[in-house]
Amino acid sequence: MNYNDFRHFADSWGLLMMGILFLVLILWPFRKGASQRNEDAANIIFRDDDHV
Repeated sequence: MNYNDFRHFADSWGLLMMGILFLVLILWPFRKGASQRNEDAANIIFRDDDHV
């Protein structure tokens, strides 16, 4: 494979795969059942807080 073959792959399939990966990573926190984990992650800094 030469440079033009790699460039063609990156322009077509590489871009498609990066787009799919981007969408998966953006939508991952909004999946069903993730709300409790998200809530725990958001409040982890307050666990050892003595000033309640």
